Amino acid sequence: MNTPALYDFAPVARLMLLGVVIALAPLAWVWLRNRQASVARRLQVLTLLTLFLTFDLVLFGAFTRLTDSGLGCPDWPGCYGSVSPVGASAAITAAQEAMPTGPVTFSKAWVEMIHRYLATAVGVLILVLAAVSWVERRRLSVSFGWPLLTLFWVCLQGAFGALTVTMKLFPAIVTLHLLGGLVLLALLRAQAVSYQITAPDSAGRISLDHPTRVALGLVYALLWVQIALGGWVSTNYAVLACSEFPTCQGGWWPPMDLREGFSLWRALGMNAEGQPITFAALTAIHYVHRLAAYAVLAALGWMAWRLWSVPAMRTTARWVLALLLWQFASGLTNVVFDWPLLAAVGHTAGAAGLVIVLTGAVFGTRSAHGTVSAPRYNVSRST
Repeated sequence: MNTPALYDFAPVARLMLLGVVIALAPLAWVWLRNRQASVARRLQVLTLLTLFLTFDLVLFGAFTRLTDSGLGCPDWPGCYGSVSPVGASAAITAAQEAMPTGPVTFSKAWVEMIHRYLATAVGVLILVLAAVSWVERRRLSVSFGWPLLTLFWVCLQGAFGALTVTMKLFPAIVTLHLLGGLVLLALLRAQAVSYQITAPDSAGRISLDHPTRVALGLVYALLWVQIALGGWVSTNYAVLACSEFPTCQGGWWPPMDLREGFSLWRALGMNAEGQPITFAALTAIHYVHRLAAYAVLAALGWMAWRLWSVPAMRTTARWVLALLLWQFASGLTNVVFDWPLLAAVGHTAGAAGLVIVLTGAVFGTRSAHGTVSAPRYNVSRST
């Protein structure tokens, strides 16, 4: 089989042009719908739209991983040096004939390349946000720091996407790529909040009593730890290590190898010594995530109850509770029904939704000693 170079930048210009073409549709929609609006308002709408498209991109990335399409094109950024699987048809056919059960098929190549097309379009939108923010920085009351940081992060995320392919789905790299996508969601949500709270008709950040505000930050950090554990489960394909609930392998404390399971720098399916990873290690990966989930569910449930006492945060509280139920249901479905694709993608969607909602809560609130009240204004601003 003819193995392509890991990096072939020949199709870069055409990929960038395709990303621009895809991005023109949301850019035109924002411009036409907000022709009479201020620059700040247009930036806010474009940021929210980019956030929505990035959410879709994260889900499609999960679909790409879960359908084993991550190596559908084994080089980067194109497919066997072409901008699409059409131009790489001969190479893909040869790869399939050489390895009929291998990772390269036409369907997987298309899934992988569509993911790259969408990622390029999101990158173009973030570049436009940064460019307009820079040009209008003197007229806007929002710091240019958020757009600049978001632009830097999407470039870093692209680099991790490349490494995901060229390092053959190395679990640590794939997990970091997943986390990077969710961090990008958080950055865009924080950027949207910054436009929102500085708008002329805004009442500013919502006031929370200091203990609740601190607890909110701690719960937010705990959520990220749990997402990292969940990513580690997914990228090591450890979901099916426990196929029952609430017990695992017939007991409450199954045989586990925590040291091998959480040895981070190793190839997919291997331990740090280059030997096949043991089932006890996969069990450890799965069960630690499950045990942590109990704590996270309790913490988020308590936080939703606490936020309910603040009228302006009740929409946020409802979203948190709804997403908790969704995560529990989708996580349980993954375990007892052998990891169905819809439930697996849905579980990623729930995690991404919690990141968006809690990021809005963290950056849309402030500490106010001695009060649990909030300014009266549209509660939709808290979501």
